[in-house]
Amino acid sequence: MPVDIPKDNWPGTVRTVTIGATAADGGTRTSTVTVGGEKNLPFLHFESKAPNRPVIAIEIKDHRPEDWSTLLLDAWGEAVNYPVQWAKAAEAAGADLIELSLSLNDLNGNPTSPEAAVKTVKDVLANTGLPLLVFGPGQAEADNNLLVAIAEATKGEKIVLGIAEDKNYRTIIATAMANGHLVNARSPMDVNLAKQLNILISDMGMPLDRVLMDPTTGALGYGIEYGFSAMERLRQAALQGDAMTQLPMLVTPGFEAWKTKEAKVNTGVPDGWGDWLERSINWETLTAMTLIEAGADIVVLRHAESVRRVKTAITDLMAAAYTLA
Repeated sequence: MPVDIPKDNWPGTVRTVTIGATAADGGTRTSTVTVGGEKNLPFLHFESKAPNRPVIAIEIKDHRPEDWSTLLLDAWGEAVNYPVQWAKAAEAAGADLIELSLSLNDLNGNPTSPEAAVKTVKDVLANTGLPLLVFGPGQAEADNNLLVAIAEATKGEKIVLGIAEDKNYRTIIATAMANGHLVNARSPMDVNLAKQLNILISDMGMPLDRVLMDPTTGALGYGIEYGFSAMERLRQAALQGDAMTQLPMLVTPGFEAWKTKEAKVNTGVPDGWGDWLERSINWETLTAMTLIEAGADIVVLRHAESVRRVKTAITDLMAAAYTLA
């Protein structure tokens, strides 16, 4: 007996955003990445198949991070001491994008200078063909100081600059507009705050097809259900026609998962928690997949095995076999 599957017909569409520029577009990338374009909730292919699959960025640092798990440092080996080697290793591990996170201080404890940051970014660009995201240290003054110099030195590459928040978005948006880049707009886990930041960015004249929306989230077991709900409501608003929420979403499950106790600690924990490495990779993988099911277009990960597992899952979810009509 045939069963009629009820289908939603949404009036709105998520904008498409293309990251990176090839030589034909004035850049040096060997490939670009396009995200967005969804006309329905994730993976309901029987309604409308999304034109672009979710993609994975691997996070690298400008120097060896002292606060990362030894599991991650061991996994990347000597590459964590050299951002160029790390970027090459990330590309070999299957990354669609590279996210370069800048540190507040250099290895000598001095503030990271704009000149050093520009050199690192240009070295990474010269040694990988993947599109690049560059995030500042997370302090407004330092972010502005570094990102303006980087934007000017890499004009036309269509890099994603981050993190644009309510306290520093003006400087980052202005330099992104002047130099042909994109921005990552981050807000706390709240639909109205995310929309408000997008409105402020749009009011400055920034085309919304050069903006990614980062609604923030928590890791599995640490508030992920709240983040899932916020992302789901943002996507529903976009599909209902709210132009200020029709932006592809970027989230950072790697950062969130690897700061949990389950991923950081291997002593004094119950035996039932199992193998430390397997547990940590599971935490990152499950956090990422939950957020992809909520509508994430870009997930930023840290461990290569998590990347492999998430890519396999995305391929399965995007497979034609799941299309019912």
